Amino acid sequence: MALCGQAAGAASLPSELIVHIFSFLPAPDRLRASASCSHWRECLFYPALWPQLRICLRVSPAEQPRLEFLMRKCGWFVRELRVEFAAENYLSGGGGPGDGGGSGGGTDTGTGGEEGEALQLSSRWLEVLRIYLELVLCVLLSIRNNRVSGCPGTHFVDQAGLELRNPPATASQVLGSKVNLQKFSLFGDISVVQQQGSLSSTYLSKVDPDGKKIKQIQQLFEEILSNSRQLKWLSCGFMLEIVTPASLPSLSNTIANSMEHLSLLDNSIPGNSTLITAVELERFVNLRSLALDFCDFTSEMARVLTDSNHVPLQRLSLLVHNASVILKSLDNMPNDEHWKALSRKSSSLRVYLMVFDVKSEDMLKILKPSIPLERVHFDSYVTCVSGAIVDLISRQYDKFLTHFILMNDMIDTSGFPDLSDNRNEDPLVLLAWRCTKLTLLAIHGYTVWAHNLIAIARLRGSDLKVLEVTEESIDFDQGELADQDADPVHNLIEQVSLGLGQPWHAVLDIESLSVFTEPNRHFYREMQSFSEDI
Repeated sequence: MALCGQAAGAASLPSELIVHIFSFLPAPDRLRASASCSHWRECLFYPALWPQLRICLRVSPAEQPRLEFLMRKCGWFVRELRVEFAAENYLSGGGGPGDGGGSGGGTDTGTGGEEGEALQLSSRWLEVLRIYLELVLCVLLSIRNNRVSGCPGTHFVDQAGLELRNPPATASQVLGSKVNLQKFSLFGDISVVQQQGSLSSTYLSKVDPDGKKIKQIQQLFEEILSNSRQLKWLSCGFMLEIVTPASLPSLSNTIANSMEHLSLLDNSIPGNSTLITAVELERFVNLRSLALDFCDFTSEMARVLTDSNHVPLQRLSLLVHNASVILKSLDNMPNDEHWKALSRKSSSLRVYLMVFDVKSEDMLKILKPSIPLERVHFDSYVTCVSGAIVDLISRQYDKFLTHFILMNDMIDTSGFPDLSDNRNEDPLVLLAWRCTKLTLLAIHGYTVWAHNLIAIARLRGSDLKVLEVTEESIDFDQGELADQDADPVHNLIEQVSLGLGQPWHAVLDIESLSVFTEPNRHFYREMQSFSEDI
């Protein structure tokens, strides 16, 4: 067969047709198809094919050339960019403090062995932070070159009219163009939380002793914001010293007025700086979803959001960290009247709380009755959640609560805490009974009695879409264990499955669920979908 006197084949198809074919393929298939020949590869990075780019990568040397290539190709025209950074698990296999170093030889048991282990950990994390800073710089430099389609240097020309040309790289061309980015999300959970604080913050001064690289990153971020012309969504979570109090003032009033989502979540161990003030928030009149450190969300901010010139806020995600509570205090938080005013302003307002190691007495101050609390995630390493707090949540938020996550990672040889101790009814069973909208329940590190788990499944039935309980959290009554005619584990699986109306098993491998192993990442992703689902 011949086409215009030449042999027909994949390489001879017009660029417009190849791009049209690519538009029907998911990203992995698109990448595979582009390997067929150089002509198809040239068409792969046509801007219309990549309006959205989501990158999840580990902070390791192998990722750097891949990220540089991808950002060089797509960074200058992508409209929605989400990048997640996470450190490799350098502490696995006994590399962490207090881990004992595994089953190696027993000759290094003294202080020298501990010092050597700490030194090894130090060198690993210095390398992680160095690579992390380079990767963040790579992303920000490429986004700084992001421009509206049609700016000089962004056209496609060959005989078919579609060959990608490199964008201009001079400062005058970059600063004179309009940034095309509409949705920008960065997540960087690379901290290792220990009793003395965050290793990332501790070692940052060693990687960047004069602060030049951090300053460059902060200036690039501010430059991107100041040059933005279409930005509607800005989200930065746990990014190491990228966002500063000077970042948001870089946005023009026009962009601030049109912003629909704003997320400014501090490091894993928050500092005492406030990333946004109530005065700055007054510019964001079109904000529909907001995510902040709880101690940054003041009564004055609540008042600003209830002003008549602001559109009703529909999603509010708040990170409550014990370190932040200590450094910033709860004195300026909204009272119950402020929450009532917010709910009157927006009947569809829903709140998501992520709580790290907060004491019960502080939680009693935080949990105002009028908060429209839809999701709550407790993560404990030092302070366990009490049965009284779970009971309070089930009573106050029974009309709203859909997601409840209870995670405890404390090392206690006496066993997991039992929320039902000294109580007539188990608080988790009461939660399932009262909260009729509950669709997700996840528990690790708290004792869940088998008969209570069966009761929860029966109470909520098929409406409870997700029930994740780790195997080590489940306990059985002595009577159940003594019954030799029945296997208690098999009976539990059978009864819970019948109650839920679907097959159910306890979580055998905790590492398989990010909700238990990567709480920061889980919260950030859930917060994103929570905010998008308006």
